[in-house]
Amino acid sequence: MEENKLVILFTVTLLIIVLTMIFVYVIFIQKKTTLLIEQKEKDMRFEKELATSQIEMKEQTLNYIGQELHDDLGQKLSVVRLRQNQLIARMKDSEKEELMELNELLGECIQDIRDLSKTLITEQVIHFGLIESLEREISKIRKLRLLTVELITKKHDIDIAPKHGLILFRIIQESINNILKHSRAKNVLIKIEDNHEKLNILISDNGKGFNTNVQKDGSGLKNMELRAKIIHAEFFIQSEPEKGTQTSITYYKNVQ
Repeated sequence: MEENKLVILFTVTLLIIVLTMIFVYVIFIQKKTTLLIEQKEKDMRFEKELATSQIEMKEQTLNYIGQELHDDLGQKLSVVRLRQNQLIARMKDSEKEELMELNELLGECIQDIRDLSKTLITEQVIHFGLIESLEREISKIRKLRLLTVELITKKHDIDIAPKHGLILFRIIQESINNILKHSRAKNVLIKIEDNHEKLNILISDNGKGFNTNVQKDGSGLKNMELRAKIIHAEFFIQSEPEKGTQTSITYYKNVQ
């Protein structure tokens, strides 16, 4: 009888020891697994941060190149073309032909540089956001001293999809380019109102205006209208000769 008790006690003790060892082993495996997961997560975070840093460096480099093309080389070529136009105006008709051909070629080069610079700085809108990108664009225009541009907005951070912000930026940019090229305006007002449901953008100038029925398909208007449709935004332009131009864009945040 005593022997049976000893056997049972030994068996129970052995079972406790085995269970303890199993428990300790399970805890060890769990901790090891946790450490491996944490190390893996650290490695992944490091790789992600490294990739992000490389992308940011690449983006900054491309932005720098794009801005230099647009602000420095593009501006210098524009001054050369302006000066060339002044010289052509003073020449006799018989002397103008060759210079006119060179003038057209120079204009194509300027446009190619502008298109390339826009391609290179596309990501800046996604990186900086709509308002800051507009402030940067306006700063460039002010340096040329051709136009006074005022931006009115109560919010600096606007909650919209980055790619939609890029399209809105391109529409505003196209509108400003049209004002510079065609309107003879001296002042431009850009007003942005943001609420939970929609974003209202108004661009107005004090230029010579135009008949919208006659020039509906010209001056990049069709291009702006098509861009607005891509993001389901409403685009409307109002203008009359000698009364300036008002361009309005309404972007609905909840419409995809």
